[in-house]
Amino acid sequence: MTTPHSLDERVIRLRESVVNSPTIWKGDYAYFIHPLSDGVPRQSGEMLEEARDIVIEMVDWDNVDIILGIEAMGIPLASCISIATGKPLVIGRKRQYELPGEISVDQSTGYSKGTIFINDIKEGERVFVIDDVISTGGTLRAVLGAVEKAGAIIQDVIGVFEKNNIVAELVAETGWPIRSIVRVRMDGDQVIILN
Repeated sequence: MTTPHSLDERVIRLRESVVNSPTIWKGDYAYFIHPLSDGVPRQSGEMLEEARDIVIEMVDWDNVDIILGIEAMGIPLASCISIATGKPLVIGRKRQYELPGEISVDQSTGYSKGTIFINDIKEGERVFVIDDVISTGGTLRAVLGAVEKAGAIIQDVIGVFEKNNIVAELVAETGWPIRSIVRVRMDGDQVIILN
């Protein structure tokens, strides 16, 4: 267990870690590689714990019924948050299960397209959504639309990292309660902190 730190110290460490992360190109898309968003380089327990604690402090858990994590890298953080809060967890998966009520979500990002399958979100449930990176908003827009289609309430949404100013655009467009912890932009191979 780590020693408790102030929110500011943890966020500063998270910012430094993303600035120092390696970058690659997927076509014309600059992509930073970070333990919380990619699982490589290796993720320390302390980094995961600090990210979990930042998120836990940001959310009013009395108004959340269920946590929705998005595969793949939303899973570790969503799992840690579920354990710490005692809130049940479901995962938006890239595999179809064909269970009753399964929702199929077609999503497109700056570097990929695919389908996410959401199960066991019930009408009227207040849903907290956690994701690793909000880049283009394609995945989040599709997933949150599916949550609403299921009749659930989007109570809160947090992305650990946000590229550019996409959250403000999504909030203005949809009214969804979306936030991020660290906002960045790519300048070639460089990660620049915006907040």
